[in-house]
Amino acid sequence: MSGRAWGVLFVLCGAIFLEGVDVAMLNVALPSIRADLDLSTGTLQWVMSAYVLGYGGFMLLGGRAADLFGRRQMFLFWLTVFLLFSGLGGFATEGWMLLVARFATGVAAAFMTPAGLSIITTSFEEGPKRNKALLVYSGTAAGGFSIGLVVGGLLASVDWRWVFFAPVILSFLILLTGAALIPKSAKPDRAGQRMDVGGAISVTAGILLLVFSVERASHEPAGVTALTVAASLVLFLAFALIERKSSSPLVRLGLFRSGSLVRANLAGLLFAAGFFGFQFIIVLYLQELRGWSTLETSFAMIVIGIDAILSPTLTPKLVEKFGNGRVIFGGLLLAVLSYALMLPVGLDWSYLMMFPSLIILGLAFSLAYGPLTIVATEGIAEEEQGVAGGLLYTSFQFGAALGLSSATAAMTAATDGDSPQAMLDGHHAALIVPLVAAAVAAVISLFGLRDRSGPATAEPGAEDGPVLEPVETAR
Repeated sequence: MSGRAWGVLFVLCGAIFLEGVDVAMLNVALPSIRADLDLSTGTLQWVMSAYVLGYGGFMLLGGRAADLFGRRQMFLFWLTVFLLFSGLGGFATEGWMLLVARFATGVAAAFMTPAGLSIITTSFEEGPKRNKALLVYSGTAAGGFSIGLVVGGLLASVDWRWVFFAPVILSFLILLTGAALIPKSAKPDRAGQRMDVGGAISVTAGILLLVFSVERASHEPAGVTALTVAASLVLFLAFALIERKSSSPLVRLGLFRSGSLVRANLAGLLFAAGFFGFQFIIVLYLQELRGWSTLETSFAMIVIGIDAILSPTLTPKLVEKFGNGRVIFGGLLLAVLSYALMLPVGLDWSYLMMFPSLIILGLAFSLAYGPLTIVATEGIAEEEQGVAGGLLYTSFQFGAALGLSSATAAMTAATDGDSPQAMLDGHHAALIVPLVAAAVAAVISLFGLRDRSGPATAEPGAEDGPVLEPVETAR
């Protein structure tokens, strides 16, 4: 790759690193925020949920906006919004101010992230060059989350407000570098193209409502959850009907005829559910049952960050030798092994006994995450790369919400009393959730091992519009 290409990749990696650091730092700073602002447990949960709602709810709209209005423009503009609202969160004196800041930051990330991913997929020729770029990108994302756990603990020990101010400094540097290095391109040809307002409203509302239902499932009566899920499904049905008739759909339904894209999104959703659910359980185990400090917990979990080293070094070699499908399947099997090893965790386990599970999970992430990103975007026409990226990150975010809420519900249901053993029984039950999620993801990925189907350019029906050819060269 040329020096300019490496520079662009460096900027985009900086942005996804920023997103990972931002989420991880807030995770470990929540106890300090609660103590300073005197927040209830419900409000504290919404500090996290507000970001997930904004991120997951607007991701598809963000991907389409990048395709229609220019990837560079969308990336730089929403990075600026991210910077501003992250800073405003640091000045919050009430819970509602944090909620607004986190929701707006999540929306900004929802537009910024698919724009950044589509800049990579349209700037690097499909094949080894793009694969290498995407694996470096995914490794950086993983590294951001792992490093953020430690940095967040350090900053929160000084003042939790630095958890919001630190991303402002980093995002400002990325913004300046991005404006200088990301090349300007011709405005997208929007002749005959328009923003599908009806589709955007219905799918965004549907995703928001579904994520809300999942996030609140363990706190609301079953009837309320069923009602909100049903309402979200009605909105998704309306979205499908709108897309069938739209001349400029938000998401061309023909994309879903690609088996590889569908499998990558389903496997990504389940993998994220297991990964984030598992980390949530282990953090609670270490802090509530074992009495570890925030900083001790952060350092214990950082071993998972080995994926930041392996993703750009080991994974490309394995992909080149075995192909994406086999590497993804291997990564998911390792995730199953990691979760299984932690199932018998006891009240007296040493860190050495937990270590195999944690390091195997880091290896699993390095094998699965990057190749899933490749499979979900390869063969997709340049005009739809933003949408493809939006679909994948929507799956990741919804999976994270699903894993967290399912683990919480399982833990609550299985905990009978306040004794350490009763709480441990709840943790044991919750650990089954990531194990099942990873196992189902592995089964789904099995169907892709021998798949050699071409790109997602299925013959269009009346609802699909013109066939879009896959991108052949970098822009």
